[in-house]
Amino acid sequence: MRISEKNKLEKIIIVGDRVLIKPKSAREQTKSGLYLPPGVQEKEKVQEGYVMKVGPGYPIPVDYGFEEESWERGDEEEDVRYIPLQAKEGDLAIYLQRDAIEINYVGERYFIVPQSAVLMLVREEDL
Repeated sequence: MRISEKNKLEKIIIVGDRVLIKPKSAREQTKSGLYLPPGVQEKEKVQEGYVMKVGPGYPIPVDYGFEEESWERGDEEEDVRYIPLQAKEGDLAIYLQRDAIEINYVGERYFIVPQSAVLMLVREEDL
């Protein structure tokens, strides 16, 4: 299977409480008319970008109750449930840059950000 613009994110699995964000293209000109090099705006504490993929959420173990002790279950794999994240694909996320991990994937720049570093989400319901 060839990687194309349409399917390049299908094979990515985001783990846990993290989101994959594609940074919004920064304005090259300030409100006062000054042109800033790209590195200056990237050093800002708060950034914005679009949520491309979302992890399953915060893992919580399945409660088996008191009938069966954990050592009596044998080698069965423990089921895990997740508390889902607030972020959804397509949201505009405002996040803290210091907690973001930058990656390059198929020539594109993305950030992996824990949900705790996301300050605000802007959601267009009709998208």
